[in-house]
Amino acid sequence: MNKMIVVSYLLLTIFIVLILYALILNPATWIVYGIAIVFIPIFILSLGLITMAKGKKEEEEERVEEPFIGY
Repeated sequence: MNKMIVVSYLLLTIFIVLILYALILNPATWIVYGIAIVFIPIFILSLGLITMAKGKKEEEEERVEEPFIGY
Protein backbone atom coordinates (compact mmCIF):
# COMPACT_ATOMS: atom_id res chain seq x y z
CA MET A 1 0.00 0.00 0.00
CA ASN A 2 2.80 2.43 0.76
CA LYS A 3 4.20 1.99 -2.74
CA MET A 4 0.82 2.93 -4.23
CA ILE A 5 0.65 6.08 -2.12
CA VAL A 6 4.16 7.16 -3.11
CA VAL A 7 3.53 6.55 -6.82
CA SER A 8 0.19 8.35 -6.66
CA TYR A 9 1.69 11.41 -5.00
CA LEU A 10 4.54 11.39 -7.52
CA LEU A 11 2.08 11.27 -10.43
CA LEU A 12 -0.01 13.97 -8.81
CA THR A 13 2.91 16.38 -8.49
CA ILE A 14 4.15 15.69 -12.03
CA PHE A 15 0.74 16.35 -13.53
CA ILE A 16 0.17 19.46 -11.44
CA VAL A 17 3.44 20.85 -12.79
CA LEU A 18 2.48 19.98 -16.37
CA ILE A 19 -0.98 21.51 -16.04
CA LEU A 20 0.47 24.68 -14.53
CA TYR A 21 3.02 24.77 -17.35
CA ALA A 22 0.21 24.71 -19.91
CA LEU A 23 -1.70 27.42 -18.05
CA ILE A 24 1.13 29.83 -17.27
CA LEU A 25 3.74 29.59 -20.04
CA ASN A 26 1.28 29.43 -22.97
CA PRO A 27 2.99 26.75 -25.11
CA ALA A 28 1.87 25.68 -28.58
CA THR A 29 -1.74 24.60 -28.86
CA TRP A 30 -0.94 20.96 -29.62
CA ILE A 31 0.97 20.71 -26.32
CA VAL A 32 -1.99 22.16 -24.42
CA TYR A 33 -4.36 19.71 -26.12
CA GLY A 34 -2.05 16.82 -25.29
CA ILE A 35 -1.88 17.83 -21.65
CA ALA A 36 -5.65 18.22 -21.51
CA ILE A 37 -6.40 14.87 -23.14
CA VAL A 38 -3.76 12.75 -21.39
CA PHE A 39 -2.63 14.34 -18.17
CA ILE A 40 -5.83 15.74 -16.67
CA PRO A 41 -7.56 12.30 -16.57
CA ILE A 42 -4.42 10.74 -15.10
CA PHE A 43 -4.34 13.57 -12.53
CA ILE A 44 -7.89 12.63 -11.48
CA LEU A 45 -6.94 8.94 -11.43
CA SER A 46 -4.00 9.64 -9.12
CA LEU A 47 -6.32 11.46 -6.72
CA GLY A 48 -8.56 8.39 -6.68
CA LEU A 49 -5.61 6.08 -6.07
CA ILE A 50 -4.48 8.19 -3.13
CA THR A 51 -7.97 7.99 -1.66
CA MET A 52 -8.16 4.23 -2.17
CA ALA A 53 -4.68 3.57 -0.79
CA LYS A 54 -5.46 5.14 2.57
CA GLY A 55 -7.18 2.65 4.83
CA LYS A 56 -9.77 3.65 7.39
CA LYS A 57 -8.90 3.25 11.07
CA GLU A 58 -11.82 0.86 11.59
CA GLU A 59 -10.64 -1.40 8.76
CA GLU A 60 -7.09 -1.46 10.11
CA GLU A 61 -8.32 -2.53 13.55
CA GLU A 62 -10.44 -5.29 12.02
CA ARG A 63 -7.47 -6.59 10.04
CA VAL A 64 -5.39 -6.86 13.21
CA GLU A 65 -8.14 -8.55 15.20
CA GLU A 66 -9.37 -10.93 12.51
CA PRO A 67 -7.01 -11.27 9.57
CA PHE A 68 -8.45 -12.54 6.30
CA ILE A 69 -7.54 -16.20 5.79
CA GLY A 70 -9.32 -16.79 2.48
CA TYR A 71 -12.20 -18.97 1.51
